[in-house]
Amino acid sequence: MIPTLHTERLILRPYLRSDFDAYAAFLGSDRAVHMDGPLNRDKAWTWFTNDIATWPLYGFGTLAIEMDGQLAGGVGLVHPPHFPEPECGWFVYDGFEGLGLATEAARAILDHTFATTDLVSVVSYIGERNSASIRVAEKLGGVLDPSAEAPEDEGTLVYRHRRGAA
Repeated sequence: MIPTLHTERLILRPYLRSDFDAYAAFLGSDRAVHMDGPLNRDKAWTWFTNDIATWPLYGFGTLAIEMDGQLAGGVGLVHPPHFPEPECGWFVYDGFEGLGLATEAARAILDHTFATTDLVSVVSYIGERNSASIRVAEKLGGVLDPSAEAPEDEGTLVYRHRRGAA
């Protein structure tokens, strides 16, 4: 049920139990500040299992980003109860920043989602100070949607990705 997707440089695959330590280390670091982090390992485990469980619940979810056999980050769609809409999100681990991996991976997951679900749009909730993710959303063709409802966080921008948009 959980797909494996391929891009020019990446394999987007289901998470493995062995991926958790890197996932937890990222969420426990200062780099996770734009994802409500840093988070402790227990909270990271909750997120990790949620990312996997989303697939059978909704028909979409999160995949690990792998490049040249190395775990490079994560990308996917989530829809926890406090999110008004399904959200496309991404993150890359230390050493993989600035390579365009988030954009490449997010494009693949959006294309897959629009091809396999009835969703006509999804959003990305991005903190107004997260300039790197704002650039990714814009490269994906996401459009700032000031009328969209955001989660409870003040200062969250909502970028909308529509089916068929470049």
